[in-house]
Amino acid sequence: MPSLSSFLYKPVKADFASVNRLIVDRLRSDVELVENIGNYIVDSGGKRLRPVVVLLSALANGYSGRNHIKAAAIIEFIHTATLLHDDVVDVSALRRGRETANSHWGNAPSVLVGDFLYSRAFQMLVEIADLSIMSIIADASNLISEGEVQQLANAGNPNISQETYNEVIFKKTAVLFEAAARTGAVLAGSGEAPMARYGRHLGMAFQISDDVLDYKGSSVSTGKHIGADLAEGKMTLPLIFTRDRIDSYKAEVLRELVRGEKSHDFSEILALVETSGGLDYAIDVAKSEVNQACEALKEIPTNEFTHVLRDIAEFAVTRVT
Repeated sequence: MPSLSSFLYKPVKADFASVNRLIVDRLRSDVELVENIGNYIVDSGGKRLRPVVVLLSALANGYSGRNHIKAAAIIEFIHTATLLHDDVVDVSALRRGRETANSHWGNAPSVLVGDFLYSRAFQMLVEIADLSIMSIIADASNLISEGEVQQLANAGNPNISQETYNEVIFKKTAVLFEAAARTGAVLAGSGEAPMARYGRHLGMAFQISDDVLDYKGSSVSTGKHIGADLAEGKMTLPLIFTRDRIDSYKAEVLRELVRGEKSHDFSEILALVETSGGLDYAIDVAKSEVNQACEALKEIPTNEFTHVLRDIAEFAVTRVT
């Protein structure tokens, strides 16, 4: 499997460069702090998978216009806004290997610039003037916000089910991948249903893999502190599986750790998750999501763009295997 960077951008190289130029242009503001924080987070080294999915989805379904460039930038602005808000809510100090914006400038500027990016995205949506795309993006943005609140409400609750976990990660992560894939297909006028399924399963696979990396990655590879989810009281899939497989005494200790009633040695928790099969189970679930994403692609004509979409889905799991 080649590295992601070696194949991801090649079929959409020119369009991706146009997206980046548009992002820089639309970050301009008379308020210097807006530009400083916006540029800092946008230039922080992310892969920009969501805008690439917009481009690939549109081109895979035969689109020949230029609005996919603007739609891709819109998706990236919304994603960036959620990152700014997430880091404030989670009190995060590190993202993509760099100091978070809220650590550098403070919480209030980070939240307000996140709001700026949301509103700029919706200004650009009006320029596209497609009611179907407006509806997709508006609904996705609302679900993302709902998912954030739901995750916050669940923090420190060691008893959440896998079904609740799936609901939250769909809202927080997968829905924007779904929106990206759907938007490209809507622009092309075909393939919306299969591309929606592709995006949804791709997003689920990425989030589950990220949750695995919280246990088996490193700060260098993930760009964030390992064990951060557990420290924030989040019950991710590896931990949910572990809780339901270990004996009642260990399970109660785990619950006390998640509730913040007991200090913990992360290495002990990691050993428990590994020996219970929690990491292997989560990886298997992520692989299933990847398979479903690839199955969805079979419903549209095969071309160079669908090949890359398949590679992106497979990359979601190769990061953790």
